[in-house]
Amino acid sequence: MKQEQVILPFKINMLLYPLLIVLSIWFVFWFEVRWDVSFNEWGVRPRHLSGVKGIFFSPFIHGDASHLWHNTLPLFILSTALCYFYESVSVKVLLLGAFFTGVATWMIGRDSYHIGASGVIYMLFGFLFLKGLLTKHYRLLAVSFFVVFVYGGMIWYVAPIDYKISWEGHLSGLLVGFFLATSFKSKLQQDAPKYIWETEDYDPSTDAFMQCFDAQGNFVPTPKEEPEDDILEITPNTEMLTDKGVRLIYHTIKSEKIKKRIFRLNE
Repeated sequence: MKQEQVILPFKINMLLYPLLIVLSIWFVFWFEVRWDVSFNEWGVRPRHLSGVKGIFFSPFIHGDASHLWHNTLPLFILSTALCYFYESVSVKVLLLGAFFTGVATWMIGRDSYHIGASGVIYMLFGFLFLKGLLTKHYRLLAVSFFVVFVYGGMIWYVAPIDYKISWEGHLSGLLVGFFLATSFKSKLQQDAPKYIWETEDYDPSTDAFMQCFDAQGNFVPTPKEEPEDDILEITPNTEMLTDKGVRLIYHTIKSEKIKKRIFRLNE
């Protein structure tokens, strides 16, 4: 596939899905604040049967406004990039990525409640970075470099440098993103429609437009056709015309053929 023939059309769901995800986590936080409740116990609690439900619900739960805000922007940007550049697998990556990130956190995490969408963010980071490198398409490579340039500093938080942060969730998300990047083989681009002159069986000799140019590519104007004799009917009863009238018609008409006919009939 030629890279110059690749287009990435925009579709409304490329923004709709990320927007719904962001609105959902904000709605859950608003609900907690509005009704003075806490959903922290619905997070992932590793190796506890009661903590399995956190695999599904923990990405929507955040401890405070600062935690929520720091996850909102990268979640929206990375999920939008996923839906735009990898539309055909975006839903699968989001659903499976969030699920397996939760499962891995439940398996390796410390005995505490792990909440927040940061694990999903690291999963998106890992997927976009590695998938762009594996695809070797210039646009997707640019996405990989952008992700590293903007969010590369997150890599430090896959290590236990802060006990308040679920580094296990970050590490799980990053590894799951790498795994999905190597597993999914999607149709990443769409061929642009070809013009008739781009097809293999195109014959310039049958193209009326190409006939307007010579072998050197110079434009050759189409010669003007002389009007046929039947455009102007001339009565054979020339006796009704005076010599002055015949001369007037003769000088007015531009067609040489008609002039000769008038002159012939008037002889």
